[in-house]
Amino acid sequence: MKSIFNATDNAEFIERINKLTPSTPALWGKMNVGQMMAHCQVIIQVALGELRLKRNLLGFVFGRIAKKQIMEKPLKHNTPTFPEARIVDAESFDKEKQKLIELIKRFSAGPGVISKDPHPFFGPMTIDEWDTLQVKHLDHHFRQFGV
Repeated sequence: MKSIFNATDNAEFIERINKLTPSTPALWGKMNVGQMMAHCQVIIQVALGELRLKRNLLGFVFGRIAKKQIMEKPLKHNTPTFPEARIVDAESFDKEKQKLIELIKRFSAGPGVISKDPHPFFGPMTIDEWDTLQVKHLDHHFRQFGV
């Protein structure tokens, strides 16, 4: 499995971002390309501890089961997300692109940058689980836009 901590894999994710254009169409879902990049930023910000969200009852009840499925299987199209990651308005394409690239680079600095806080839905996560979540999530949305 790929790892954002691996320099080659990290560069591949950034290369895929660089293939996107403001007019790249989605193959499924409702987000445009700018919204998708802003959405991906939120997920990384949670991993870095820059965005702290409280766990809700749904996460306590179903989080561990959902985490296990996500770690073992690809993400499904139109999988629901938490409210803070639902992006209605995104900044300009270029700003969202640059911010996402910067966050991916920061995440790649290694396990020391990852939050010790539990994920707001999945609960406590290991460094490998945070990495796997980011890889699967980014790949899912890059495939959504054909890159």
